[in-house]
Amino acid sequence: MTISKELLDELLKGVERPEDLLGDAGLMKELKIRLMERMLGAELKSVSESRP
Repeated sequence: MTISKELLDELLKGVERPEDLLGDAGLMKELKIRLMERMLGAELKSVSESRP
């Protein structure tokens, strides 16, 4: 998967300090939370579809 320059620019628009990217309320934490939610949702869907 390739992430476009435009998407990166949009994601980093509000990042002015290292904390904005890496802090407790930073972009990386938010991305990690969203990714985990998606992965868990996909796993639950997969399990529920495999049951009779």
